[in-house]
Amino acid sequence: MPYLGPEDIYLSTSLASYLDKKLLVLLRDGRKLMGTLRSFDQFANAVLEGACDRVIVGDLYCDIPLGLYVIRGENVVLIGELDLEREELPPHMTCVSAAEIRRAQKAEREARDLKGTMRKRMEFLDLD
Repeated sequence: MPYLGPEDIYLSTSLASYLDKKLLVLLRDGRKLMGTLRSFDQFANAVLEGACDRVIVGDLYCDIPLGLYVIRGENVVLIGELDLEREELPPHMTCVSAAEIRRAQKAEREARDLKGTMRKRMEFLDLD
């Protein structure tokens, strides 16, 4: 095994090992961005080239192109390298248009909101 100096240890834990690789970046607001890491700084601010926002609703998904995209480091929850030799999604997932995925997101949000209001209306029953 080759000798690793102190500077090599820091390099292995930084984003430098991900430069020019296709990544998945999970943001605090739940968005999932994919793209090639082109640059970063000490605050984990990152620049993705060919970025897209992968939106998933149930078994539907859509990759919304964003182009060159700058991500503020404080919004990053997770960064991982994508394995280009593996299938990215399970076979049951269906790719749809941006308009269709927005409609599905709206329906999902409305269902979640309705469930929340129904729960509030039923709190007085104390079903525990």
